[in-house]
Amino acid sequence: MEALLQFAPMQSSVDEGFWHRFSSLKLNKLGIDDSPLSIFGFYAPCSHSQVSNHLTVLAESLPSELSEASLIPEPSRGNRNRCSVPGTLYNTNTVERFHALDKNNLLKKEAAKIWDDILTGKAVEDSSVLSRFLVISFADLKKWSFNYWFAFPALMLDPPASVVNLKPASQWFSEAEAESLSSACNKWRSSKSTADVPFFLVTIDPNSHATVRLLKDWEACQTDAHKIVFGFYDPCHLPNNPGWPLRNLLALISARWSLKSVQFFCYRENRGFADMRLSLVGEALITVPQGWNDTVPSAVGWELNKGRKAPRCISLAQSMDPTRLAISAADLNLKLMRWRALPSLNLNALSSVKCLLLGAGTLGCQVARMLMAWGVRKITLVDNGKVAMSNPLRQSLYTLDDCLNGGEFKAIAAVESLKRIFPAVEAEGIVMAIPMPGHPIQSQEQDSVLDDCRRLRDLIVAHDTVFLLTDTRESRWLPTLFCADTNKITITAALGFDSFLVMRHGAGPYSNAHNYSAETATSSSDMHINDASGRHRLGCYFCNDVVAPTDSTSNRTLDQQCTVTRPGLAPIASALAVELLVGILHHPQGIFAEGDINNSITQATEQPLGILPHQIRGSLSQFSQMTLIGYSSSSCTACGHTVVSEYRNRGMEFILQTINHPNYLEDLTGLTELMKSATSFSLDWDKEIDDADDEDCVEI
Repeated sequence: MEALLQFAPMQSSVDEGFWHRFSSLKLNKLGIDDSPLSIFGFYAPCSHSQVSNHLTVLAESLPSELSEASLIPEPSRGNRNRCSVPGTLYNTNTVERFHALDKNNLLKKEAAKIWDDILTGKAVEDSSVLSRFLVISFADLKKWSFNYWFAFPALMLDPPASVVNLKPASQWFSEAEAESLSSACNKWRSSKSTADVPFFLVTIDPNSHATVRLLKDWEACQTDAHKIVFGFYDPCHLPNNPGWPLRNLLALISARWSLKSVQFFCYRENRGFADMRLSLVGEALITVPQGWNDTVPSAVGWELNKGRKAPRCISLAQSMDPTRLAISAADLNLKLMRWRALPSLNLNALSSVKCLLLGAGTLGCQVARMLMAWGVRKITLVDNGKVAMSNPLRQSLYTLDDCLNGGEFKAIAAVESLKRIFPAVEAEGIVMAIPMPGHPIQSQEQDSVLDDCRRLRDLIVAHDTVFLLTDTRESRWLPTLFCADTNKITITAALGFDSFLVMRHGAGPYSNAHNYSAETATSSSDMHINDASGRHRLGCYFCNDVVAPTDSTSNRTLDQQCTVTRPGLAPIASALAVELLVGILHHPQGIFAEGDINNSITQATEQPLGILPHQIRGSLSQFSQMTLIGYSSSSCTACGHTVVSEYRNRGMEFILQTINHPNYLEDLTGLTELMKSATSFSLDWDKEIDDADDEDCVEI
């Protein structure tokens, strides 16, 4: 049964980068020149049963400012997702001129170009010209607003074509033909020379073998007893209507080959492969009067705006600012993750988390950059050192200029570098030393050191996550204590010459106590080694130590004073430290998440980012890495309940005693008695065990 052939209109999409480049081109090269500008647009076959593809213009649709010879952009070729089609941009210098443009005349001019390409045979050689388009625009570069209107000229058949038996390709062709055609289309789309050729021929021989050919092979196909179908990349998803490109294809067929009946194939895809269920096949019946070829046919094609013939307007006042553009570009990779790879990625959690980095050296520089790459925008760096000549090669945020005149403070120079890399980062540098146990102070220094302690405590309270990235063991003690007390996410990264440790600290000893008091602080220690879920708490950096942190910097040779490591170690450890944070932020139990090891999950983990280890220890000499779990110790000198409760009761007096008396922490936690017991402990060996057969021994 015949019916009027109705086409789904083409739709436009304009990337913000297009207007950004055009603004730059207008300001720096075009000036008041309002001559028509050649551009390119891109479209692809429909790839989803519910969504049509648009013709898109991007930054590369425009010529480069560096092009001196001409203002004609180079088309993109060979990209299966970007079929290049030529277009013309008519930009006016005033909004009044924009509204006064003769749109009918402009449409006729572009239609005439298509018609000429059909008659001269250019459309057969380069079928992309059949989808030629035009844009009229006015760019208000004061307000960064743009008025624009797309037109997709379509030559009208008179009388209009009718359609017979339009249905899915899987129903039109036999099963063997459909399978062969699907394979042929996938091969066509995989070839760099044909992937972006939007119009083509399909021939099917008597053995149901399908071949996809160029339009210029039409005459060669006439000698074969093959079924011939005209195909095109259909951006439309509708099940009962072919897309807009078919209109000019039918005009070409009628004008060049005078066919009255045309079988057409609307090629559509699913996940990048030919889909015969989405694709359509139908038969168009064409009746044109004598002499139809003598004049340019009438044309239609101005895009509707919400069902009305009207231009569109977009304001980019916010995004056209370079800083805002930088934000958009920086988040692109993260947003693309959410498309397929990681739909549950919480960009708000990443952008809002406040990170405190203690140490702005080799680890601190790398961690800061990795945090920004993950979308973290609030970063504070603490360090009291200055940039030395030996730093820039290993510490990625510094340059030679930072070393001159005695060197800039690392915390300040690092923040300036971060802001040059990404202006939107909310970074702060704080020049401050971290007080350390085992480093006694003079009485005149006491007030200054205690001020530093209070300032460090306040910084930790004001942040959500703390990275311990300092050079020495004792410099990690005070922040570990404060983090355990305030139950902050804490991540440590430490380097050896060719080995590293990256770990997340467990929750603090009072994380499960809602109502703390001095009386409850002295209660049984059992509750303090378990977390809010009743599980044994994960340990901190000091939990496995049997000695308190003490002075590790005095009486040291130069190689012992510096962090001497293999250069590749810091980037690896830094990346793992940041990945741990991202894992914690996306884990439903957060800081209370149990520790995973890499052989504890034989199948895919339920967490979108994979396992969440407690400790990661790696060795570059062995190119190996392992995950471990260490639980909290009641005798820990940093996060143990005895130490934390003593700090809560005595405050800065306790910290001052720890700084000035190296053995105080060991006495407080019972480590002194433990060491005495271990020293006095002796074993009575059983002679019979010594004489046991070797086969009963297990080598470890």
